[in-house]
Amino acid sequence: MKHTTALATVASAKDRFARATEEPARAGSVVLRPPRVPHAAPVPPRGAAARLKRWFRLNKGTIRAILLGMLSIGLFIALWHVLTVNRMSVYVRFVNVPSPEQVLESAEQAFASGRFFDHIVISCRRILIGFSIATLVAVPLGLLMGRYKLLREVVFPVSEVMRPIPAIAWVPMAIMLWPTNEESIVFITFLGSFFPILINTLHGMSTVDEVLVRAARCLGAREAATFREVYFPAALPQIFTGLTVGMGVAWVSLIAAEMISGQFGIGYFTWESYSLVQYSDIALGMICIGVLGLASSFAIRAVGRIVTPWATRH
Repeated sequence: MKHTTALATVASAKDRFARATEEPARAGSVVLRPPRVPHAAPVPPRGAAARLKRWFRLNKGTIRAILLGMLSIGLFIALWHVLTVNRMSVYVRFVNVPSPEQVLESAEQAFASGRFFDHIVISCRRILIGFSIATLVAVPLGLLMGRYKLLREVVFPVSEVMRPIPAIAWVPMAIMLWPTNEESIVFITFLGSFFPILINTLHGMSTVDEVLVRAARCLGAREAATFREVYFPAALPQIFTGLTVGMGVAWVSLIAAEMISGQFGIGYFTWESYSLVQYSDIALGMICIGVLGLASSFAIRAVGRIVTPWATRH
C-alpha cells in the first residue's frame, strides 16, 4: 500500500513538471525549461543572377584591382601612341621611338619565325637554374646565420662587401672564373638573386618571437624541432619577400650579362636589335622582359600566399 502511494506521488510530480514546462510563463512564475524555438536554416541564393551577385560581392576587391590595373595599362599605351605618332620632342625625344602598332608588327614577325621564342626559352632556363641555386644556398645559410651568432659574424661582413657590386661589374670576372659563357651568365644570375634572399632570410630570423622559442624548449623540443616548428615558419614570410625581390634582381643581372657576353637570350636579342637599328625589336625585347619578370614574381607571391596562410595580408 505504501509502495503504491509513493508511485502515485512520483507520477503526480512528473505531471506537474511537464505542465510547468509546456505552459507559457505567467507573471512571477519560473520557467524550468523554456520551449525551444527552431532556428530557420539559411536559404541559399537561387538562380544564376543571385549566385553571380554573391560572387561579385565576395571578390569585389580583386575585381577592382584588376580593372584599375587594366585601366592604367590602357592609359600608358594611349600616351605612348600619342607621343610616338606625333613625334613629340619636349626635352625627351620621341622621334625614333617606335609606336605600339610597329612593336605589334615586330612581335608578329618575331614569333612567326620562332627565333625570338628560342631566346625566351634560353633566358628562362638561365633564370630557373641561377635562381634555384641561389635559393638552395641563401635560405639555409640565412637561417643558420640568424641562429648562430659566430657564423653571422664571420659571413655577414663578406656578404655586405660583395652585395653592392653590380652584376655588370662581375661580367669580366665571371668570364675568367667559368669555362663557358653559359656558366658565367648563370653565375651572374645566381649572384643577383643570392643577396636579396640572404638578407631577407636574416631579417626574418631576427623577427622570431623569443617567447615562442622558450615555449618550445619548455615543451621538450630539441634544436632540429625548434628550427622546423618555430624558426622556419616564423621566417617564411620574409623568405618569400626575399624570393620576390631576388627574382627581380635576377632578371636585371641576366639581361646585363646577356647584353655583354651572351650569344642567345632576350638581352642579346635586345642589344643586337640596337646594333642593327631595329628600334621596334628593342621595345619588343623590353616588353618581354617586363612581362616575364612580372609573371615570375606573381608566381612566387601566389606560392607564398598558399604556403604562409598565417602571414598578415594588407
